[in-house]
Amino acid sequence: MSGKDISKSNNNESKVDVRNSTFRSCKDESFVQPALFSSVVCEYDQVNLSGDKESLSVLEPATVEGGERGMWTNQAEFFLSCMAYAVGIGNVWRFPYKCFKNGGGVFLIPYLIMLALAALPMFYMELALGQFYQLGPNKVFGKLAPAFRGLGYGMLCVTMWVAIYYNVIIAWAFFYTFASLTSHLDWADCGNWFNTPDCFLPEMAKQCDEDSTWWNNTCTSISLYCKARGVEGAINSTHCLGSTVVTTLHQRVSPAEEYFKRYMLLMDDNTSLDHMGGVNWRLAGCLLLSWVVVMACLIKGVKSAGKVVWFTALFPYLVLVLLLVRGVTLPGAMEGIKYFLYPDWHKLLSVHVWTDAATQIFYSLGPAFGGLITLASYNRRDNNCQRDAVLIALANSGTSIFAGFVIFSILGFMAQELNVPVAEVVEGGIGLAFVVYPTAVTKLPVSPIWSFLFFTMLLTLGLDSQFTMVESLITALYDEKPSLRKKQWEIVGGVCLVGFLLGLPMCLQGGFYLFVLLDWYAGSWSLLVLAVTEVVLVGWVYGTERFSRDIYNMGIRTSRYLFWYWVFTWKVSTPLLLSCVLVATLLDYQPAKEGDYMFPDWANGLGWGVAISSLVVVLPLSCKEIWSGVLSGLPLSTMFTPCRLLRDTATNQAIKVSSRNLDYVKHEKDNIEAYLN
Repeated sequence: MSGKDISKSNNNESKVDVRNSTFRSCKDESFVQPALFSSVVCEYDQVNLSGDKESLSVLEPATVEGGERGMWTNQAEFFLSCMAYAVGIGNVWRFPYKCFKNGGGVFLIPYLIMLALAALPMFYMELALGQFYQLGPNKVFGKLAPAFRGLGYGMLCVTMWVAIYYNVIIAWAFFYTFASLTSHLDWADCGNWFNTPDCFLPEMAKQCDEDSTWWNNTCTSISLYCKARGVEGAINSTHCLGSTVVTTLHQRVSPAEEYFKRYMLLMDDNTSLDHMGGVNWRLAGCLLLSWVVVMACLIKGVKSAGKVVWFTALFPYLVLVLLLVRGVTLPGAMEGIKYFLYPDWHKLLSVHVWTDAATQIFYSLGPAFGGLITLASYNRRDNNCQRDAVLIALANSGTSIFAGFVIFSILGFMAQELNVPVAEVVEGGIGLAFVVYPTAVTKLPVSPIWSFLFFTMLLTLGLDSQFTMVESLITALYDEKPSLRKKQWEIVGGVCLVGFLLGLPMCLQGGFYLFVLLDWYAGSWSLLVLAVTEVVLVGWVYGTERFSRDIYNMGIRTSRYLFWYWVFTWKVSTPLLLSCVLVATLLDYQPAKEGDYMFPDWANGLGWGVAISSLVVVLPLSCKEIWSGVLSGLPLSTMFTPCRLLRDTATNQAIKVSSRNLDYVKHEKDNIEAYLN
């Protein structure tokens, strides 16, 4: 080596030392444990995208890969955990409704395009990031560029808000599951103490003659009905005095809706954010049970969670198959499925349909929450996460479409039973899961069994996603301070206890409005801002050249065409499409509401505070890194380049693992050839 080369090498090492001592991201002890180190010189004949051969010399911990951090017992557990995280409650209660509302089968065109150009590339990107660096979201982005150190903390803030209210949904599912353990479902009729005079059953109304209407759980004469509504008497069977049409006085509510709001949530007529009422202890008990289950399944990290997903990830598919078999055999099922798939080609010209498609697939796969990075960080570095990403994305979309057949076959039957168009019984979100579908199962023979199966399915779907979100928060604490791994019981129990206490306000009589407020703001436009920032960081700041090399070093190979597809989506289509969705979301903003109840200004202000909080937490750590660089006199570019020592350490470990894997394959191939000869 010439003196010039030695001088250049010394200068580079000096720059690395200065960066490591300046930026907290680059000297983070969560990546390299202060244990025994072995000097490793790794020279490999790999040609980078610029055509240059590379070599690297790094300090590597003399430990087994995974170390104290832990790893998946096998890759099947990782695959099932990722699939369970992606396939959640939204696949059942949101996708079928959005598909119906946005043109039926036509909606699949923008949905699959958005999957290919935005959601799948980001899904794969996060799996590869977590697997290569083997760190949670709070640490990994600072390794890519110190100036972006705070990005992962913003994601964890969103995850925290969502995990708090998401477990409330699981508590509701527990409540309905227990309520299904009976011979008669309480939401099947209007004869319960919690029902109001406005409780309405269409099949009972058929008993009334033309001079009466169904009200107060009986056939009531039009004259008495008009007086009860504050109008003196009736002119005829259709009009009260003053030419008031009788149908305009109706305030009909289904027994299932009254069960949900008046029995489970204990809401009164005057319940609001200004009148929150007392604690609903039954619901608080279900919430406590939800957090206890989460704690029990995560108490040993991925090792315990990996065992649980064998049931929670696969059981929903068994229930969906059973519900579909039962649904398609019911009268009216085909009419419901036709409504689900019937194409309305004019919808393709609507911008709202395309934004709905992008939003649905993005929130369904779940990038930018930090969960995918967390799950992949427990992988071996030679795992083929590209294969996993494609298969999971396809399974997620297939599950959504399959769930649409299940839901609409039942809704078609319900519409025929009520003698109304399918469109009148279709509802999305919470209304579908806790009002419409419970109503539908009451029309089935042996309805408690079908109700139990449905809500058990919702329970497992919700728990799967909750496991990953809570594990992301726990992993962040471990990566922040590795010594905490020795106190798993205390950390896992503490996180779950805090989550329970923060969720208790949603167990008040008016807590449902707090739930709606969090759901409205917590994971909306702020999550899209973080997602756009993340993909710009990886695609442009860190660079697809470096990122593709990291993937190659993990032993993941791809064709030339697929390689350029990933590069194009990471650099162009994903940031562009997500930016468009972000702009459309902001332009389409409306203050929070629930039915006819408009949230007060202070509540919307609180919601904006929740949304902005995930962006505010990004600033302190990122600004601190930038300020440290300025004080050290380093060039601005150093704040936007990866931490060399840490990246080279990860690269060396990835090459060693993938090389061992290739040597094993070659050895097995030689054995087979020797045996055949």
